[in-house]
Amino acid sequence: MFLTSHADSLRSDLRARLPKVLPRRLGIAVSGGGDSVALMHLLHEIAQAEGIELRVATVDHGLRAASADEAQTVARQAQRLGISHDTLRWQDWDQTGNLQDQARQARYSLLTKWARDQDVAAIALGHTADDQAETVLMRLARAAGVTGLSAMSATRSQGGVQLLRPLLDVTRQRLRNYLTEIDVGWIEDPSNQDTRFDRIKARKALQDLEPAGITPEVLTRVAENLAQAREALAVYAQESARKIASVNDGDMVLDRAGFGALPDEIQRRILVGAVLWISGAGYPPRRTTVAQALEAVLSGQAGSIGGCLVVPQGNKAWICREFGAIEGLSAPLGERWDGRWVFSGPKVETAEIRGLGEGGLLQLPDWRVTGRPRLALKSSPSIWQGTDLLAAPLAGHSNGWRAELASDWPEFHTLLLSH
Repeated sequence: MFLTSHADSLRSDLRARLPKVLPRRLGIAVSGGGDSVALMHLLHEIAQAEGIELRVATVDHGLRAASADEAQTVARQAQRLGISHDTLRWQDWDQTGNLQDQARQARYSLLTKWARDQDVAAIALGHTADDQAETVLMRLARAAGVTGLSAMSATRSQGGVQLLRPLLDVTRQRLRNYLTEIDVGWIEDPSNQDTRFDRIKARKALQDLEPAGITPEVLTRVAENLAQAREALAVYAQESARKIASVNDGDMVLDRAGFGALPDEIQRRILVGAVLWISGAGYPPRRTTVAQALEAVLSGQAGSIGGCLVVPQGNKAWICREFGAIEGLSAPLGERWDGRWVFSGPKVETAEIRGLGEGGLLQLPDWRVTGRPRLALKSSPSIWQGTDLLAAPLAGHSNGWRAELASDWPEFHTLLLSH
């Protein structure tokens, strides 16, 4: 295919945003829109030059009658390029909640599972400078802080798969110009005109702001500047946490005096990091909830946040799992419990892992010798056979079993660098 200097420049800019050494098998998420179709064609050129294998996936959310036909259109485009294509169908929406947010979460979940199944180490996504700018405006409307206004990162890991966004400094129009030059069509999603959605409102607002010099390129640079500030704050938070926060069998223990001496933003980052590490949640709690929990830590009071509890203990504050968040949750021996706990020990066919709870504590009169707060022990993992408690290692009753965090659960202080 003959490439113009414009196409060469675009491909060069894209390659500069990718890892120096690409994985031998690279995935591409292609919806059929202009951004992702352009990404597929550009990466096809790069893959041919560098000898890597591409795989394409399209998520069909099933929310519009035309979505299945659009996925087929992408399949045909990929086939013409000699690229393997799979359609991933979302069928789990229960017709409640925030549709766009649930669809987005489902999209990433489907894509990362597909990547693991296909032995695809990384997936390239077609987010552009326009998407970045719209995200900044949306988060500005929510009074976001440094992390929120940093918007989308160029790379991040989810479910063991690297997500790459190599088009974050490329505008939507530039990609469409490229497709026009190479005579390739794309699909226009009608929802892109639906002003009920916040993103479309931001898109319209951005058009009005352009005469004032507030363009996608400018807002992308703002996001990049704030991303640098975010990284510096993350390092500061990590270094501070090593001094005032310690891990105790899956819980976090804060030195309240040391915590109180830190700047507000660093306090917030450490607390949010602890909650995300304990709960495994993908998103931080609301700022109002964080503010209330911070006050509880500083004043030596009890509090709750994001499926976790703040439990005062003298000059310390424990951050632990809330029993209500795991009540009723069970798992067979040999499987994970609460997403992060695994047991090793005797095999008992009918035994299962559950939270210790009040009933378990009543069977352990000596639990206080562990030094752990009662509320922290209530949500700790234990092994039951019916109503009989067989083991509660964190409560001092191991009975031959050992409870440990799963080997792939992140190390807390490392996690602070990614949130």
